[in-house]
Amino acid sequence: MLEDLTTAASSATAWPAAYPEGYAVVDVETTGLARDDRIISAAVYRLDARGEVEDHWYTLVNPERDPGPVWIHGLTSEALEDAPLFPDIAEEFSDRLADRVLVAHNAVFDWQMIAREFARARREAPVRQRLCTIALSKELGLPLPNHKLESLAAHFGVVQQRAHHALDDARVLAEAFRPSLRAAAAGGVRLPLHECRPLTEWTDRAAGPRIGHQPGGYGGYRPGSWRPSRKRPACPYPNPGRYEEGRPLKQGMRVAFSGDTSVERELLEDRATEAGLHVATSLSRLTSLLVTNDPDSGTSKVVKARQFGTPVVDEAAFGQLLRDVEPASEG
Repeated sequence: MLEDLTTAASSATAWPAAYPEGYAVVDVETTGLARDDRIISAAVYRLDARGEVEDHWYTLVNPERDPGPVWIHGLTSEALEDAPLFPDIAEEFSDRLADRVLVAHNAVFDWQMIAREFARARREAPVRQRLCTIALSKELGLPLPNHKLESLAAHFGVVQQRAHHALDDARVLAEAFRPSLRAAAAGGVRLPLHECRPLTEWTDRAAGPRIGHQPGGYGGYRPGSWRPSRKRPACPYPNPGRYEEGRPLKQGMRVAFSGDTSVERELLEDRATEAGLHVATSLSRLTSLLVTNDPDSGTSKVVKARQFGTPVVDEAAFGQLLRDVEPASEG
């Protein structure tokens, strides 16, 4: 059915008049997920109104700080040393985005990182609307096992060559977005467009924090703030055991959080749940991983993690690990 809709929309049939006239498919790799983290590479595929590629662009960016989880994105300090600073590429980046809808996988993250970089450079990102391909896949009712980019790509037969490389991720997303857009047009689906409000000023609250030592409380979650508990659905996968450094997370792993987080805590928990992880409210010998930005604190979860030998990672590293959660074992 979806193939029929895509074919129909790509023919000479009427195109929805309300649809945008152009898109900028974007992917950025970053030093982490917090508000003071930086972009280290960026790619933009410009598409016309019907999703056809017009051109593409890629650049490295010197973040002037620790590059973060190198084991994820592969960009070392040495590789970024001679890269341009963001203010040096801001004009070109701006030209690539101008008068287009920003398209990304988990678009709110890419948009926030881009808006902050432009604000640091005392410029304004020329983006007024964004479209998240996760939201679009939900609108289309695509039968995906999860919301990972690789699952969307596999659904449309797009082959990924270098995961977590901004240029290849943007290419993959552009190729998967085209049939999604055409299916939406053929089915009369309203695109899930959201307004973007560029930042007009920016002040870094910490000068170059190293990965794993990021101050807490930068996001919507404030120290001491009260959050009502939410009942989550039971994780459908068995616990495969503890997380091992250098290896991916696996569906069914029990993950606990401790302390303040830069990204809203519930958003982190929602991402973990959607990836197939079990979000645990307490820590036990069965806990696979503890996520905390302050491993030296004396919270009960941190103390128990030491006693049980539970692996510990910081929030930024956990966010990167969420991009590649291994499927649960069959049977």
